[in-house]
Amino acid sequence: MFRVVPSTALLRVGIYAAGAAVAALLIVGIPTDVVPNQWFTRMTPVRPQDYAFLGLTALITGVLGASYAFPNSCPLPQGKVTAGGMLSFLAIGCPICNKLIVVLLGVSGALTYFAPIQPILGGLSVTLLGFAAWYRWRAVARSQHLI
Repeated sequence: MFRVVPSTALLRVGIYAAGAAVAALLIVGIPTDVVPNQWFTRMTPVRPQDYAFLGLTALITGVLGASYAFPNSCPLPQGKVTAGGMLSFLAIGCPICNKLIVVLLGVSGALTYFAPIQPILGGLSVTLLGFAAWYRWRAVARSQHLI
C-alpha cells in the first residue's frame, strides 16, 4: 500500500520545490530574455514555445528539487540534469544571440538551420529532466517505503 509523506516533511518538500522552480526560471529565463530584464536583450521576439519550454523546465526542476528534501534516498543522475538544463537554455534562447551558434553557422544559418530544431531541443530537455525526476522520486519512494 501507499503511505503518504510525513506532514513534517511536506513544508520542506514545498520549500525545496519552490526554490528549485524559481531558480530554474531565473537562471534560464533571464539570460535568454524570456523573463524581461534590463541586462540582456533578445534580437528575435520571444515565441510561445519559449514560454512553454521555460515553464515546463521550471515545473520539472521544481519536482526534482523537491526530492532533495530526502537527501540520502538516492544518487542523482547528474548527466541528465545537466544536459536537460543546457538543452533548455539552447531551446528557448534567441538563435542569433548564441555566439557559438553564430560562429558555427552564421546569422542566416542560425535562423535557417538552428531555429527550426529548437523545439526538438526543448522536447529532449523536458524528456531528460523528466527522466531524472522520475528516477530520483522512484528511489525516494523506495527508500522511504512509500510504495
